[in-house]
Amino acid sequence: MESIQHIFENYSGPLLNKWDNYIDVYDYYFAPYRNKEFVFLEIGISHGGSLQFWQQYFGDKVKIYAIDVNPQCKRFERENVKIFIGSQEDPEFLESVKKSIPPIDILLDDGGHTMKQQITTFNVLFDHVKNNGIYMCEDLHTSYYKNYGGGLRKTGTFIEFSKRHIDNLHGWFAKKRRRQQMFNKITTSVWGIHYYNSIVVYLKGTVNEPRNLFKGDETITIGDYAVFGQKKSITGQIKKLISGKRS
Repeated sequence: MESIQHIFENYSGPLLNKWDNYIDVYDYYFAPYRNKEFVFLEIGISHGGSLQFWQQYFGDKVKIYAIDVNPQCKRFERENVKIFIGSQEDPEFLESVKKSIPPIDILLDDGGHTMKQQITTFNVLFDHVKNNGIYMCEDLHTSYYKNYGGGLRKTGTFIEFSKRHIDNLHGWFAKKRRRQQMFNKITTSVWGIHYYNSIVVYLKGTVNEPRNLFKGDETITIGDYAVFGQKKSITGQIKKLISGKRS
């Protein structure tokens, strides 16, 4: 099986445009899907080069769905490639796509890269990605570009939108007054959010409330004089602290 680097470096065909640091990130997450039957949705087709690239990489068993605003992209449809024409910042259009395709194993947002497009796409299509599936959004550097609606630490960028999801990952530990802000679908359906240069990856999976486990016997006293003022079981104190955080 050809490596992704070999496929990329020897690619010829319709125009393909990728930042070089993306290639290894793709392979790290997508390699287990090669030569398997699964559903792949790419947003943003442009000249059609990426569709050819993914077919070479994944093999003949992949079922590819794609979205682009340009009606000319309909020409890239094949037996295992279905194209939808419409704007990714239109929630009604995305809802219609969601109703027309099976649950998604991998979603790659490589569309128009504006803040409204990226956030609308996430809000509508994230739930249609399977449990144990992957949601990947790339070209996050546009979150810093004014002409895309971005700006450093500006409210409403996709970077800032996704940063809030880090809090949601830790929603299990929220106190009651913060529960509504921190605990949501991200808390229970995402087990990891990974950032790379211009890429964020959401790894979906059923997440149960974390348990703090202890194995083996205590052998030393660890700094509990400074913390608690008297010699006590460190295990018991940790358990007390944990239970107190949730009250």
